[in-house]
Amino acid sequence: MDGITDNAFLNSLSLTTRQQEEAAAVDGSQNELGQTAFLELMIAQLENQNPLEPQENSEFVAQLAQFSQVEGIDRLNNSFDGFAANTLSNQALQASSLVGSSVAVPTSTAELSQGSFVGGAFTLPATSSDVSINVFSEGGELLETIPLGGQPAGEVSFRWDGTVIEVNGELNGFRSENPIESGRFRFEVLSTQNGETEQIDTALTANVNSVTVNENNQLVLNLSGIGQVNLSEVRQFN
Repeated sequence: MDGITDNAFLNSLSLTTRQQEEAAAVDGSQNELGQTAFLELMIAQLENQNPLEPQENSEFVAQLAQFSQVEGIDRLNNSFDGFAANTLSNQALQASSLVGSSVAVPTSTAELSQGSFVGGAFTLPATSSDVSINVFSEGGELLETIPLGGQPAGEVSFRWDGTVIEVNGELNGFRSENPIESGRFRFEVLSTQNGETEQIDTALTANVNSVTVNENNQLVLNLSGIGQVNLSEVRQFN
């Protein structure tokens, strides 16, 4: 007996490189060695080994350990995939409760509906001697400049209904001469510090119309007047 390579049964199990490629094209699962096939090959190897040069027990133990490790990793991956899918489903279910409410997200555009207001917030890096908010139409026309006066460093919140504005929960005395009832607008916050004026990033509120899961398995909020925004970008839930 010349060993394992001379056994007809084992030779029948082998495939040429070309045959392997053709088999893989038909069914990718044929490239995977299952537990049953692994044990059959090991038994065949034991039955057909060269009696004059038997394989060491340590080699069989190493093969078993290697197969067990690979199988364990595969099971762990499958378990993790299932856990991730369940987590995403739970998050989507929780996020669906946001439909009909409003959230604040980093953006400069928002929609004003008749009888409602646009809420927003921005953070001043230092005390400002003069802060103002410019309101532009969707076409880019400057409709209103709202003076907020001097403001301390930190977060400043506001609510604008098209006529008056609240700053940190209090009316600041401004009243528009040309009230705006509804529309989609762009807001620009300007802050003056040490004689220099800079634009400050804003976060504006919008109503949540629906919740979806994108192709990257991320939760996405469909916001009125803004569009799609990842749930991770929400700064405040109202």
